[in-house]
Amino acid sequence: MNASKRYTLSLFAVLLSLLSMAQKNVIDEVVWVVGDEAILRSDIEKRRLEYGSQLKGNPYCVIPEQMAIQKLFLHQAVIDSIEVTDADVNPYVEEKLNERIMMAGSKEKLEEYMKMPMVQIREELFDMIKNEMISMRMREQLTSDVKVTPAEVRRYFKDMPEDSLPLIPTQVEVQIIVLQPRIPQTEIERIKGMLRDYAERVNSGTTSFSTLARLYSEDPGSARQGGEMPYMGKGELDPGFANVAFGLTDTKKVSKIAQSEFGYHIIQLIDKRGDKVKCRHILKRPEVAQADIDSALVVLDSIKADILAGKISFEDAARYASDDKDTRNNRGILSNIRETGEVTTRFEMSELSTLSSELARTVESLEIGEISKPFTMINTKGKTVCAIARLKNRSLSHRASITEDFQAMKGVVEAKKGEEAILNWIKEKQKSTYIRINPDWRDCDFEYEGWVK
Repeated sequence: MNASKRYTLSLFAVLLSLLSMAQKNVIDEVVWVVGDEAILRSDIEKRRLEYGSQLKGNPYCVIPEQMAIQKLFLHQAVIDSIEVTDADVNPYVEEKLNERIMMAGSKEKLEEYMKMPMVQIREELFDMIKNEMISMRMREQLTSDVKVTPAEVRRYFKDMPEDSLPLIPTQVEVQIIVLQPRIPQTEIERIKGMLRDYAERVNSGTTSFSTLARLYSEDPGSARQGGEMPYMGKGELDPGFANVAFGLTDTKKVSKIAQSEFGYHIIQLIDKRGDKVKCRHILKRPEVAQADIDSALVVLDSIKADILAGKISFEDAARYASDDKDTRNNRGILSNIRETGEVTTRFEMSELSTLSSELARTVESLEIGEISKPFTMINTKGKTVCAIARLKNRSLSHRASITEDFQAMKGVVEAKKGEEAILNWIKEKQKSTYIRINPDWRDCDFEYEGWVK
């Protein structure tokens, strides 16, 4: 174990020990009341130790204010019927729990440090993450009507000094041709045989669907939840999956095998609600043999040679040869759908890496107009595919300009207006909500005025 690793674990142990001491030695008290919700000193101490040195400002001012704001959001979310399902929360709980286990060294050590069983640790994480997700969705709803005009964007940046303009990171535009290696029928039948066996075990009552999903499903998002998915509409699902899922009527039976872009599935109905369905599923993907990968790489190498020889353009090759339907009809150009909903052909390198780390590494070394060597990557459907990529354009890091980076600058103004909307909303909620702060906790320079009445 290297020194850095030992230091991390040592620091983690110290923090947890301090947390345990704080829980034992601090005489707990109610320091804030927001509506009918209390904020306890012990909760603030716990958050303070979790933040460590990352928190800016006085923790005994910053933390209770953050908790108070969250309570305002949670109260409004109940009024507006904003919900977050267990299936939404559980993947993040497992991720965070695994991080803590890795830092502690084992589940047993984590339980020892935290002075509580794993079930309680998971429950606390679940509540914390669920509240954070509900608060985030409440913020999104409160700012959903925020819109800005081009004139507003120009006015906002008109007199701003150049060194204060947003810094736009390096962005790339990429074209790609993708080939799916051949899957032998024998491999497909092997996968189908496994799924039929699982279905028979469920239908006969030998094993539960949830258990089999946890053990064998290759969908990481749902396997840990026993294959359970949230309520989804037909348009939100792959057509092959949706046609089978929406045809189910018996919650005790397992579907026939469904084929989708992700692989092969068996599905069990949980519930139907209006035009949405809630299901469990088990996903299995056929394995790709190295010989078939090599064959696809050879074909791509030949396509690249024809492009370089001028026999065909990259755009036409993508149109006629690529197996990727998302880029095939767009001259091979990758599209980037950002969290804001903006659709662009530009990718920051971090965004491209999220799409595919193999693709990002390949593109990073290319010159504009250069075509890569054939390479293998995992696509967004979780399948192994082969590809060649062409760097269409690269825009180096620079200060934003209206002509080149309007969408990014518009995003800055929208974010500013969104924060103003949140500020105004909090001010109104402060006026209409019962708030009491212990006198010893009032001497603070709060981010939002109006807490002390």
